[in-house]
Amino acid sequence: MKRTIRVGLLGCGVVGTGILRLLRDNAETIEGRLGAKLEVVAIAARSAERERDPIVPMERLVFDPFVVAEHPDVEIVLEVMGGVEQAGEVVRRALESGKHVITANKALIAERGDVLIPLAEERGLDLYFEAAVAGGIPIIRVLREALAADRILSLRGILNGTSNYILTRMQRDGLAFDEALRLAQEAGYAEADPTLDISGGDARHKLAILATLAFGARVDPADIPTQGIQDVTSVDCRFAQRFGFVLRPLAIAKPTKDGALSLRVHPALLPSSSVLAGVSGALNAVAIEGAMLGPAMITGLGAGALPTAMSVVSDLVDVGRNLLAGAHGRVPSRAFRGQPKARAVDQAGALRSRYYLRFSVKDRPGVLARIAGVLGAFEVSIEQMLQEGGDHETPAQIVILTHLAREADVVSALSEVDRLSHVVAPTMLLRIEEA
Repeated sequence: MKRTIRVGLLGCGVVGTGILRLLRDNAETIEGRLGAKLEVVAIAARSAERERDPIVPMERLVFDPFVVAEHPDVEIVLEVMGGVEQAGEVVRRALESGKHVITANKALIAERGDVLIPLAEERGLDLYFEAAVAGGIPIIRVLREALAADRILSLRGILNGTSNYILTRMQRDGLAFDEALRLAQEAGYAEADPTLDISGGDARHKLAILATLAFGARVDPADIPTQGIQDVTSVDCRFAQRFGFVLRPLAIAKPTKDGALSLRVHPALLPSSSVLAGVSGALNAVAIEGAMLGPAMITGLGAGALPTAMSVVSDLVDVGRNLLAGAHGRVPSRAFRGQPKARAVDQAGALRSRYYLRFSVKDRPGVLARIAGVLGAFEVSIEQMLQEGGDHETPAQIVILTHLAREADVVSALSEVDRLSHVVAPTMLLRIEEA
């Protein structure tokens, strides 16, 4: 008779319902790969009033997540309730009760992983979080297991499908930001409150997790320089295209020569020939450079009920295998044994890059010369320049691509430029990421 592994589910929203559907529809495949049956015996939901999918077994619903965390029959807890404060306490209680935990909660791992992961290790329990980064893309498993023998030189990713969808529609269809955001919401790619996505906060949490896995570093998400996409305009998308670039929302991590980490989240201009430039719409992608492997990229849907559920259930199969074999903690949750090392994160000003600068100016004689003079005074050299429009009523748009420059110098120069009398709006700064 096959063993039955009993599971508790924290959260019965879109992802929780997707997990139940996946466990039902793929039951035979999952059982064949695991060698045991999976049974969800308790489900924590927020409200008894909400109408639910018929797949939800109403007799197993409870409305206190701690009941699931401490349920005597539950061996593995799946956390898809979201948030940090309550979720952190519930996961802690589950671990203290001897339950293995699987979570899709990137903010929880990024902000509380330093407490929860050591607790799991002390108790001989697994804490897995594949779905916390890039939805259905198995990037956690790749970094933790497939590349365990290699040294990671750099990691660049499109980690937020909402932002990628918006920039794709703006560049491809010439849409304004607000219109592209509205379409993203209608398509189900953006929340009613999209702030976390468009501000870069979502990608920042994910990058903090990936940096720990790739470099064994302890990273506070608050230390990562972050720029959202909310100030990008269709004008910027059009100019980028004229210069042969595509705008994408990037998250980048790489070690520096002095042993620190360069981490950043921001929209960037990519050469149209770049592999990441071809990742459009709501897709996510992570490009890795290994010392021995060289370049590799993995891409797929980074959000949605079923891609996220797939990653949660894949972790469930892995943890179930460990449970059957008595091999908990066989693979370290953070890829490296022991506590991650503290490593400094470079400030944004230390970055050396090429830049896209767009100036909105009154179309008057000598304006361009004054801007060029200020840039030159701060050792910011001009590579290319375009000017569009402008008359006595409408501001002209001047776009400059720079040679390599230090970001602190560029920012200082723009601070002076923006005080010039003929400059009518703050200068737009975007970084150029080479292929």
